Amino acid sequence: MKLEIITPDKKLFEGQVKSAVFSGSEGSFGLLNNHAPMIATLKKGNIELVEENNNKQVFTVNGGVVEVYKNNVIVLAE
Repeated sequence: MKLEIITPDKKLFEGQVKSAVFSGSEGSFGLLNNHAPMIATLKKGNIELVEENNNKQVFTVNGGVVEVYKNNVIVLAE
């Protein structure tokens, strides 16, 4: 699935990932390919990614919103 993490200042990440784990305002949740469409709010915490080449990355955000639709994930982060 394609993932973009965007802040007001810059784009932190854009690429294909195998999985992503988020700190949601209602609790942590993970995404895999073909996840159902959803919109969720994020609290301060980490976004943990596993890229297609199995490289792992962690981004710390102060909150935001994530939208999932047809294997496209967009994160608008603070």
